Amino acid sequence: MKKNKMLVRDLNLYYMDFQALKKINLDIETNRITALIGPSGCGKSTFLRVLNRMNDLIDGVRIEGSVFLDEEDIYRPEVDVVALRKRVGMVFQRPNPFPMSVYDNVAYGPRVHGIRNKNRLDEIVEHSLRSAALWDEIRDRLFKSALGLSGGQQQRVCIARLLAIEPEVVLMDEPSSALDPISTLKVEELIQILKQEYTIVIVTHNMQQAARVSDLTAFFLNGEIVEFSITDEIFTRPKDQRTEDYITGRFG
Repeated sequence: MKKNKMLVRDLNLYYMDFQALKKINLDIETNRITALIGPSGCGKSTFLRVLNRMNDLIDGVRIEGSVFLDEEDIYRPEVDVVALRKRVGMVFQRPNPFPMSVYDNVAYGPRVHGIRNKNRLDEIVEHSLRSAALWDEIRDRLFKSALGLSGGQQQRVCIARLLAIEPEVVLMDEPSSALDPISTLKVEELIQILKQEYTIVIVTHNMQQAARVSDLTAFFLNGEIVEFSITDEIFTRPKDQRTEDYITGRFG
């Protein structure tokens, strides 16, 4: 297994004339959880969207540099972006289940990719919901609307929906910011389990969460990575004064 699942080299990103990301270099390790922290507007969510080309959907964005997934540059013109987003999936800040049953939410991706066999879909749905630590809670509600679930359950349905298409990298943009503390804990426990099979990159404004769940942490400030290291070192022995000022609450 390769040590690094993704590599980012000399990445600059511009919104029209504004430079939002500056000279980003980052190694994203296989089967590890990398947290991106920093104050609002520092570029961490923009950077996350770089990793599966979600910024392509925004007018006026220009990107320089390289992003490698298994040594292939995902910004080459011939790259199939749909196939890329199957390999590098995303969970958003607010739960966004489709207005359909739990079963149809989770089966949606596999159906789009051509799986029609009911027994196979049943297997995928159950496996994905088990992987999202949700099966035992909602196995009796599979054919009821996902919108009737609690916020925490909806977010785990969205995670199951992503797992059903068998991604290699899971991007999470503040996945528990809209959830209560108990649901947040369940999502954090789930993230720890998922890293056994997936490479995870999580943006969080909650520094306690970054300290609890991640193996590596990158501190962003004004579109730059100030410091990147093992999480324990970032939080207990930061090398840059700006990192220390941020994690001790002096700004941000």
